[in-house]
Amino acid sequence: MAGDAQKTRQRLLEAAAAEFSEKGIAGARVDRIAAAAGCNKALIYSYFGSKEQLFDAVFEAHVAEVARETPIDAADLPAYAGRLFDGFQARPQVLRLATWYELEHGPTVAIPEPVARSNQHKAAAIAKAQKEGLVSKHFSADEVLALVLALSKTWAFPLSYCATATPPSPAELRRRRRAVVEAVRLLVTPVREEKA
Repeated sequence: MAGDAQKTRQRLLEAAAAEFSEKGIAGARVDRIAAAAGCNKALIYSYFGSKEQLFDAVFEAHVAEVARETPIDAADLPAYAGRLFDGFQARPQVLRLATWYELEHGPTVAIPEPVARSNQHKAAAIAKAQKEGLVSKHFSADEVLALVLALSKTWAFPLSYCATATPPSPAELRRRRRAVVEAVRLLVTPVREEKA
């Protein structure tokens, strides 16, 4: 019985991720989520409480998945940015969910606890690498993290950065990835004066 409930909950999370990434919180409909999951919409309220709480559960699950699949390596931030780039290209749904979260909650909302914990861990790792002379101190650890994340998201939303509407070829994706990795390398490599 518990196994069935867990499977149903997982189906609801997967269906909700697809619905929310396409429609946002306001545009998503619980009846469509329930139909896609093959269950009664009353289960959404039973398991999650509300549509907004379901969105939060979906968002937090995706953040945890990205953190688990792409752990930070502060000693090699260019490679970390490359892996993030790959993940965002493979799962554009993650960035769409994050964008909807920011749009619908506004700029003054508190960052969800799992996101805050993940970012604190990453910033601490970067600060440690800065103390060890592995990462430039030109920017604070928080700033480095924000810039690395922003660069890794480049080209995730093609309308923002591309001159053509056609999907990129594999060769173009490799070129873009190299550009992200090189940009992060230039950003974080300590200059000689810092090393001295």
